Amino acid sequence: MYQYDQPDPSGHFGPYGGSFASETLTFALRELRDAYARYQNDPEFIAEFNYELAHFVGRPSPVYHAARTSREMGGAQIYLKREDLNHTG
Repeated sequence: MYQYDQPDPSGHFGPYGGSFASETLTFALRELRDAYARYQNDPEFIAEFNYELAHFVGRPSPVYHAARTSREMGGAQIYLKREDLNHTG
């Protein structure tokens, strides 16, 4: 049995590949993969990407202290990560 935490350099988890996508998306996904490989270490790209994450996607998403749930659970401090507030779901 295989156990993987991260994909290999080709993006694969195990011997069978890494994704399934509609044939109509294959070309666009290859373009995206190649562009990311080209720019992933570019400081300008990283800065712009982080800006978009913060101002469009809503990342990092806020963490909400669930005070009533914390009290009901006996005092453990419960926090909820609010992924539902991100524009991208």
